Amino acid sequence: MTLLDLALAVTAVAFGLSLLRGVIGPSVADRSVAADVGLYAIVVAITLLAVRTGETAFIDVVLIATLLGFLTTLALSALVGRRRS
Repeated sequence: MTLLDLALAVTAVAFGLSLLRGVIGPSVADRSVAADVGLYAIVVAITLLAVRTGETAFIDVVLIATLLGFLTTLALSALVGRRRS
C-alpha cells in the first residue's frame, strides 16, 4: 500500500463522514458544511488520481470544481445568513 492509497482511503472516510453529517445535520448550516467537505473530498480524490496516473486533464476538472464549490459556499452562506435574520 503506497502513500497515495492511504491518502485515498482517508479521503474516502472523510467523504463518508460528510455524507453522514449531511443526513444527520439538524440545520441548513450543518448540511451546507457537509456538502462543502464532501465536494472537497471529491476534489482531493481526483487530484490524487491525477498524481497517480499522471493525467493532466484531471487538473482542469479540479480547478473548475473548486471554483464552483467556492461560489456555492458563498451562495449558501448568504442563504443561511438571511434565514437567521
